Amino acid sequence: MVLAGLKYMATADPTALAAQAQADCLQAFEQADAVSTAARAWLLAAFTNGQGYSDDADYSPTAWLIHRTKVTKGAARGHLGWAHRVQAHPQVALALAEGTVLTDSMARALCGWTDKLPRECRPAADDILLAAARAGARKEDLAGLAAEIYARSLPDDDNDEPSFEDRQVRVETTFAGAGVISGDLTPECAAVVTAVLESLSAPMGAEDTRTRDQRYHDALQEAMRRLAASGLLPERAGQPVKATVHVSLAELRAMDDGSVLETEWIAEMRIRLQPARGGLRSASRQAQSPRRPHQPQRMRPAVLVPPPGGDPPVGLDAGAQPGRDHHRVEPRPDQGPAQPRTARPRRVGHHRQTKIFLPHSR
Repeated sequence: MVLAGLKYMATADPTALAAQAQADCLQAFEQADAVSTAARAWLLAAFTNGQGYSDDADYSPTAWLIHRTKVTKGAARGHLGWAHRVQAHPQVALALAEGTVLTDSMARALCGWTDKLPRECRPAADDILLAAARAGARKEDLAGLAAEIYARSLPDDDNDEPSFEDRQVRVETTFAGAGVISGDLTPECAAVVTAVLESLSAPMGAEDTRTRDQRYHDALQEAMRRLAASGLLPERAGQPVKATVHVSLAELRAMDDGSVLETEWIAEMRIRLQPARGGLRSASRQAQSPRRPHQPQRMRPAVLVPPPGGDPPVGLDAGAQPGRDHHRVEPRPDQGPAQPRTARPRRVGHHRQTKIFLPHSR
């Protein structure tokens, strides 16, 4: 029934309502948020205490909320935070359930103020702040009242330093490995962190266009890098602390363009891959050009040319004309087989003829 009403309001035309009606709807939505926050917090607290998430094979209520309700990690932790608050501040949860005393954001701020107090002082401080809220006190009035309560809760001995039980630092990983850091630091921690960041975040010259926040980010990274490389961190499982960073080859090349090591590596790889590429090319050529069937070589006719002023060659009749009548070349009897000297072929018509010069016949 509640969902049906919300769906109707989500599909209705808000411009058709008068300004007063729109204001009443917005106030009603804030009241509904307060009531739904209290109801969800109590249900989630009982669900967490009973370990109901283990029935769905989830290892924590945060994981169950992410997998089953399809919320983000930040939203899941926000819901679980309210589950812890309603158990530590039951009076605030009851006032939140009324819908008209506190809003979701005001209840969160009120719990944050009283969490700084000693545990035994928190219930009384919650009652005082809730009474002021019911009387119509605004956020500034409630903040001043909470500061006065905190000041009175401090011990009388000036030598005792206040304990900051709410000190915390959270590092959450978001998209593509990016992170978000948030927390509450003690004065000592804030002073040390500020001194380190100020020392390492100085501008690098006139060409440094980074903003102050960007320089603080780079200073934090440099400080952590130096600390990890100093060898001062305690070992984990007998091994020194290591930071594993995954960087692609393209990012490495962009960081050191024109590197000498890269040039040497490319030259070495070319030498190694050259024989393999030659074998691949020859195999490719053999595969692309099929073998032709063997054809016997055609013999060209030989033209017997006598030496100038000499007798016709042995084996050639006097009436035979060189170049037309083809005869067998016989060797000379006093010498071994005749060794003809072959000249460059020349074309006669459409035939190719080869001149063979024979030695003088005696």
